[in-house]
Amino acid sequence: MTIILYLVVLIKSINFHIMRFLLLTLVYFCFSLTVAAQNQPWQGKFEPIDNMITPPNAFRSASGAPGKAYWQQRADYKIKATLNEANNTLVGEEAITYYNNSPDDLSYLWIQLEQNVNKKGSEDFGFAFGNVKDSMNTRHMQFLTRAIDFPAGYSIKYIKDSTGKDIKSLVNNTMMKVLLDQPLKSGESMTLDIAWSYPITDRSMFLLSREGYEYFPEDNNTVYLIAHWFPRMAVYNDTEGWQNKQFQRLGEFALEFGDYEVEITVPEDHVVASTGRLQNENDVLTREQRQRMKKARNSYDKPVMIVTKEEAIANEKTKTTKTRTWKWTAKNVRDFAFASSRKFLWDAQAVQLPTNKVMAMSFYPKEGLPVWSDESTKAVVNALEVYSEAVFEYPYPTAISVNTSNIGMEFPMISFNGGRPIDGKISENAKNGMVSTIVHEVGHNWFPMIVSSDERQWMWMDEGLNTFIHQRTMKERYPESNYTTPKSIVPFMSGDKDIMRPIMTSSDNDILQQFGNNYYRKPTVGLQILRNSVVGQELFDQAFKEYANRWKYKHPNPGDLFRTLEDATASDLDWFYRGWFFTTDNVDMELTNVKWFTVANQVGMEDKNKNTKFKIPGGSESENPKDFSNGPEVITMTSTPDQAYGQFLSRLNEPELRKQLEGKHIYEITIKNVGGLVMPVTIEWEYTDGTKEIDKLPETIWRHNEYETQKTFIKTKQVVKVNLDPNFEFADTDMKNNSFPKVEEASDFDKFKEKTKN
Repeated sequence: MTIILYLVVLIKSINFHIMRFLLLTLVYFCFSLTVAAQNQPWQGKFEPIDNMITPPNAFRSASGAPGKAYWQQRADYKIKATLNEANNTLVGEEAITYYNNSPDDLSYLWIQLEQNVNKKGSEDFGFAFGNVKDSMNTRHMQFLTRAIDFPAGYSIKYIKDSTGKDIKSLVNNTMMKVLLDQPLKSGESMTLDIAWSYPITDRSMFLLSREGYEYFPEDNNTVYLIAHWFPRMAVYNDTEGWQNKQFQRLGEFALEFGDYEVEITVPEDHVVASTGRLQNENDVLTREQRQRMKKARNSYDKPVMIVTKEEAIANEKTKTTKTRTWKWTAKNVRDFAFASSRKFLWDAQAVQLPTNKVMAMSFYPKEGLPVWSDESTKAVVNALEVYSEAVFEYPYPTAISVNTSNIGMEFPMISFNGGRPIDGKISENAKNGMVSTIVHEVGHNWFPMIVSSDERQWMWMDEGLNTFIHQRTMKERYPESNYTTPKSIVPFMSGDKDIMRPIMTSSDNDILQQFGNNYYRKPTVGLQILRNSVVGQELFDQAFKEYANRWKYKHPNPGDLFRTLEDATASDLDWFYRGWFFTTDNVDMELTNVKWFTVANQVGMEDKNKNTKFKIPGGSESENPKDFSNGPEVITMTSTPDQAYGQFLSRLNEPELRKQLEGKHIYEITIKNVGGLVMPVTIEWEYTDGTKEIDKLPETIWRHNEYETQKTFIKTKQVVKVNLDPNFEFADTDMKNNSFPKVEEASDFDKFKEKTKN
């Protein structure tokens, strides 16, 4: 600063523009010296991320909204399928009407054949349990070797066009290329007729099974979860062309929207839960069941049993060979799934949203009692209400929860959810986990079933965004449960960086052990930080709704989300996206020093604390203090020379300034960015009278120095302790270095971190 004042005097007669240029150059030079002195490179943490995301164009605007030229494909389906319980097979015929809304002519089409992932040559994630050991259980060995083999995968009987002519196809694992005689021109549509079948697989044979059957030896019955079950059109879009990445279980969906007409033939004593609206209720439900359903449509406070426990137990014993066909329609959905069993109990309850009446339903075997009759439909109702308020109103006629083992899996209007009691008893933790799973899977109706992101490429865009609202639902409706917070992600973020991946990693390329943290919890915590500590709740909530409403029934990319949140909040958030989503850096702010000063009340007043260990302004540096026991250093404040004002003729009221500082305490704090992630800084001051005060510094304090920052505060009270991030807002991985005086013993937070790091 002395150099700058000297130059001001030296060049005061020089042209004003030259003077300004020289001063700015000097300031930049001093800043450069500061950074260079640390021997650490500038990392550009506040630079735009435009070169890291898809650039805006006519299809996707710079605001994050769909552009005027935005387009997407469409596929309508008419399907007839038969479930053969005797040999566990599904046989079907379908007509796909595919609409080419793109500006491109297509010489071939890609169709997804996910059932082929169950063939022996495909990956089944047995490696998640490790390699061969000298002692290992039989299920582990089956995962690794598939010594007991079983049939799996599609048999395609034919593919024909609307005239009945055969169409050639080529199969590459879980993708089928349909070769067209003539290109499907832009703006045209065509219909494909496909006949197919596949063996339904035993879910217990796979580590990560989304569908299949679950066998119950005690009563010799089966629950069928039928998903990924019909050949489906792959996505063709403006950013990737054909999204034909192979299905490897982790990356779940990339699908087009369409209307469905589906006929499902099952054993006559089966009860079917499905995507869509049931069209032939009179044919498949008894007169008494129809009366119960009529009552349920007006029951808003509790579920009504449609199929009772007694009826389900009676069904388990019949094993009829007759069949019955259930008919369904679904409008503007991107997938279709169903569950079928004679074991099902069925309850239903009405939910009145602002403009839509929804039937919340649960289907479960008697093994799910009593917790499923008590909690499942209630959880569906809670999810429908909170998500509809937080995102947009649920648009479909039904929302269904089906009990199964070990998983939670989502589809439009229906989800398959684990959680069962043992001998009718379930722990409170297990019950909370079951409820949380149901809320989460019902929530997937918003992300990605309506806000239709590409899970094969960006799983965090559906799992992370859904978990964000799912955790808000749990906090509002189940406050006693455990839910994701910045504190809970610390053990992961402080882990081994050599094996860690950024969030912006394709789902199938991540390490399975990191999967839940990287795609569920870390994106959730990131959104929580933006909402609670960066943007503010009201403004962020409006922006999040804006994103969801812009992109419902469309295909957003990460850039569309990032741009919308900035556009709708007037916030530059590139610094946050860059660090949180594109790196594996963590938050670790260290409060390295706090200096305490007072100002002399008159010019020339001598320093009364000559024995202090503080650094004397303009003098030599001595040992930094470890606490406040040495008292403050007294600053002598001199009058400002006229030359320092440059061309300004007005002057500060120096006596008034001294008066305002009289009796005040000045604290200069120094904070280091140890973890690499820049964040706002929350400072808690503890005073000698026992009171506390919070100051908040924005993330911009790191713009000029990404590694260390200083800030000066004036306080009327004397400080006894200073703490950074006292409420664990920012997932700081080391709280021991957040206080002055330093914390010597491990805090409760550090004990929590040690306990949960594995």
